[in-house]
Amino acid sequence: MPENAPRPLAALAALAALTVPLTACSGTSAASDENVITVYSADGLKGENGDGWYDRVFEDFEKETGIEVEYVEGGSGEMVQRTVREKRNPQADVLVTLPPFIQQADTKGLLQKYSPKGVDQVSGADKAANGTWTAVVNNYFGFVHNKKELKRPPATWEDLLDDRYENKLQYSTPGVAGDGTAVLIKAMHDFGGEQPAMEYLKKLQANNVGPSASTGKLAPKVDKGELLVANGDVQMNYAQSKSMPNLGIWFPAREGGRPTTFALPYAAGLVTDAPHTENGRKLLDYMLSRKAQQQVSEIGGGFAARQDVEATDADAVALAELMDGVEVFEPDWDDIEKNLTSYIDAWKSATGS
Repeated sequence: MPENAPRPLAALAALAALTVPLTACSGTSAASDENVITVYSADGLKGENGDGWYDRVFEDFEKETGIEVEYVEGGSGEMVQRTVREKRNPQADVLVTLPPFIQQADTKGLLQKYSPKGVDQVSGADKAANGTWTAVVNNYFGFVHNKKELKRPPATWEDLLDDRYENKLQYSTPGVAGDGTAVLIKAMHDFGGEQPAMEYLKKLQANNVGPSASTGKLAPKVDKGELLVANGDVQMNYAQSKSMPNLGIWFPAREGGRPTTFALPYAAGLVTDAPHTENGRKLLDYMLSRKAQQQVSEIGGGFAARQDVEATDADAVALAELMDGVEVFEPDWDDIEKNLTSYIDAWKSATGS
């Protein structure tokens, strides 16, 4: 097990088409109501059956504070772009996205400085040096496969070029979905640079079903056998696997190499000039509270962001075992945020997307 992979009993610590606002709690408070907060978030933390980490956190938060959570879900890139469009008249109070979109939001001036209670227990790599955002749920990039059709998952990137995966493989759109962008990041790492990664993805396009704005919607297709393989992330897919028995998580390797992944945390920040700034602070405090963090693995299928929260439940143990033997690398997020547009353009050119 790599040194920087999660320890078995230690703290264990996306793009849907934009939906209409979904309220995690009952009621229809107006935006001007002082007892309301609006959260823009990447998909993955809200359960399809109302049983996700967000569902529990928002319900408990409302009970304790009387503040109702209005929830808007989409992909990481779309949530940032929506916040950009609303910059002169912000509608969101809290923004939750995956890297590199949280860095992009910071660069665009969308986030104001706030240090939630407990942020001192979050690793330096999982929070902004300038205090504008912090991880609230840690997570790792991965792939899923249909366990019924594929008793053993493909071991390597090269395996995915086989004809058996023609029209049975799909990954979400880079630049739109956080997990789709992660495909590029991992490919560039594993293949040793932008050019060889694009050469590979050009070949893979022969088997790719096509663009998908939502990573979360790919797992049900894999579970049903409509797809054999798709991209995803550990937290979301582990949570989905509880109701999708054919879903298996795996990590591609280069031929002859070790499987790799990287941290892809759900990072939250307080929106600049948020209409309910104080409520936003309270929610960020609550998300990082020991109570909420202790529910991350058992309820959310993810990894606690706080290093002082040691999860020992059965799900935490299973997640640690899943990560055993997987090499965890750390992307250069500053480079990726700076050059993201050129990387996306290169992918579009290589794949004809």
